[in-house]
Amino acid sequence: MVLLTVVPLLAAGCGGAVKKTTRVPAAEVRPSLEATADQLVEQYNQQARAVRSLNAGVELNPVAGSTYTGVIEDYHDVRGFILAQRPASIRMIGQAPVVAKNIFDMVSDGETFRIFIPSKNKFVVGPTEMERPSTKPIENLRPQHLLDALFWKELPAGRMVLIEEFDAAPLRYYILTLVREANGGEIARKVWFDRADLNIARVQIYGARGRLLADIRYADWQPAGEVRYPRHVWLTRPHDDYQLEVRITKLTLNEDIAAERFRLEQPPGTELVRVGEESKEPKP
Repeated sequence: MVLLTVVPLLAAGCGGAVKKTTRVPAAEVRPSLEATADQLVEQYNQQARAVRSLNAGVELNPVAGSTYTGVIEDYHDVRGFILAQRPASIRMIGQAPVVAKNIFDMVSDGETFRIFIPSKNKFVVGPTEMERPSTKPIENLRPQHLLDALFWKELPAGRMVLIEEFDAAPLRYYILTLVREANGGEIARKVWFDRADLNIARVQIYGARGRLLADIRYADWQPAGEVRYPRHVWLTRPHDDYQLEVRITKLTLNEDIAAERFRLEQPPGTELVRVGEESKEPKP
């Protein structure tokens, strides 16, 4: 009888109720969808196969440097254009606001990148896979890095893929981990799925010894014809010491793009800079 008396007193508390109920608006209630590893692999691969070319107007926000290097350079209001076509062609042009003057023009064909920087009168050429990053982080921005974010590689059949759940309140995720069978097993790629809609929210790409090469986040998935595609992409390259935020303002998918639109020749009178060497990083 004593316990029955004490419990109501504790519930009432001394000066207020212990329990507080908050009603979440219906529009903000997030479901927690279920899926198997096989279903998620197939969804990822379908999305990878669905996009073969991209023509986009974009707003860019490159951030170079970090607290680790002691210098952070943040570039605002860069407008631009991105052309990309499988298997490995991409061109990206960044323009200064108002005057629409090119800040950079860069292309890659999967083997060689070419970058024209008008303000420095430099034309930079090098292999797409590099081991020696520049001491100036903004110069590490490479067109093929963005290509990896825009066009995904399919998860190969027969490779080991692990699945796990991850909660980061209020969000819940599935994470697929692709394992590279080298050195006793290494992580090659992680793919995060938002369990509210099973859209892909994040892709992480790893090199040898667990080295995080790229961390890419996706948001604002919208239809583009018969395909859904994210309109907001964040690309982080930790070892290249830069980040690139891309907001897609205009998008056309899967139209043929003429080969000459991916050609970038050295302008007369510019300084030619050859950089880099072939990378030994294993393919994710």
